[in-house]
Amino acid sequence: MPSLAYDPYVHDCPSRQLLDRIGDRWTVLVIGALEGGPQRFSQLARRVDGVSQKMLTQTLRALEADGLVLRTAHPEIPPRVEYELTELGRSLLEPLGALVAWASEHMGEVHTSRELAAQR
Repeated sequence: MPSLAYDPYVHDCPSRQLLDRIGDRWTVLVIGALEGGPQRFSQLARRVDGVSQKMLTQTLRALEADGLVLRTAHPEIPPRVEYELTELGRSLLEPLGALVAWASEHMGEVHTSRELAAQR
């Protein structure tokens, strides 16, 4: 199906689900954390401060199901599992990086606006 056939403004369009996934805060942070290459679960948990083990597991499974992350289990004792971005996942680095940069650049303005709104 051509990409133009997908319309996220239509309630049941699958592209809306994809936007939900890539707009999720944990997805943004996990994709960014994997930019440098394969990482183990514990490395990701340390890098993405504040994510629970349950949420990290759910996020990684969803990203794997969507073809954005590759999970590799190495046949070793103890078992070693690594996660890395697929080519499709790497294609998200630039747009998600722009969002992260925008948030960092404009957080002061947003914070000021929130303070003013709280005073009303």
